[in-house]
Amino acid sequence: MDAEVFQGKRTYAFLTLPNYSLIALANALEPLRMANRVANRTLYEWHIVSLKGESQAASSGLQLAPTMALEDLGKVDILFVCGGINVREAVSAPLIKALRRRAEAGAALGALCTGGYVLARAGLLNRHKATIHWENVHALHEEFPLVEIRTQVFTIDRDRYTCSGGTAPLDLMINLIQQQHGRSIAQQVSEQFVLERVRDDHDIQYVPLRAQLGFTHRSLMKVAQLMEENIERPLALDAIARETGLSRRQIERLFKRYLNCVPKRYYMEIRLRRARELLLQTSMPIMEVTAACGFQSPPHFSKCYRRYFGRPPSAERRSQTAGEGSSQRLDAAVLVMSSGSK
Repeated sequence: MDAEVFQGKRTYAFLTLPNYSLIALANALEPLRMANRVANRTLYEWHIVSLKGESQAASSGLQLAPTMALEDLGKVDILFVCGGINVREAVSAPLIKALRRRAEAGAALGALCTGGYVLARAGLLNRHKATIHWENVHALHEEFPLVEIRTQVFTIDRDRYTCSGGTAPLDLMINLIQQQHGRSIAQQVSEQFVLERVRDDHDIQYVPLRAQLGFTHRSLMKVAQLMEENIERPLALDAIARETGLSRRQIERLFKRYLNCVPKRYYMEIRLRRARELLLQTSMPIMEVTAACGFQSPPHFSKCYRRYFGRPPSAERRSQTAGEGSSQRLDAAVLVMSSGSK
């Protein structure tokens, strides 16, 4: 029997800051609406709030109504801070005080996009793992050393729920729906949104190399592109040096200076991310994935994969097949009900 039978209604609130990201908020709200629809009952309720109750303009200029004042908000299961551009300018002493008061009362807090900056500024992410949009990772790390910044698309650490921007809130919410109401409901929600798969907290944010460098470094970009183009048969560093017209030592210095890693590690991470895509999005046997991503043996591949993602390829594949099995059982149930109604 699905977990949904034993779970009650949950209420979330979304605290909109000036210039918040509308796409992030929409991707958090819509899975809740869809969960109610596919379950045919109210699993979730939500409120849009602002500090003083006025409707805030998103970075797109649009506003949501109705919007209530934070002080008028009763008890909710999670209060999410919705950030966007110029998040530093949105922080005020009354906002910090209000969030701290909620935390002292034992409230669970979350953040969408750059909302994590506000929680960190309030000291509410100290000694917690947290995720923020990739543009803000380095700044947050420098400013708040007590926060353990992660590069995943979302992070759940005790009563803190943080995620990146864009579509990441969609993944966070569907994972919460699955935890709270079962795989069947979560699977139906993801199908309604035409998702090939739902990311979990093992998925790393994709950070464009240009963003990692902070500016365009053509030599390093050329090396990285060469690595991307040679996954199945990885090139030796000497071969990459010949292709790019750089010396081996020059390449090593570039990676150390701009990416804080050695070329071998960067190349390995590219191959492992490709492997994960193949494990989750295709039915290729693990042996074929091993070869397609340039690993000489399954044991070596498994060891590297576990070290990077925290679980072996076999467990990753089982998570995919479990989801498919749930979907197949659901389809079968629908077919039986349809047959019985004729």
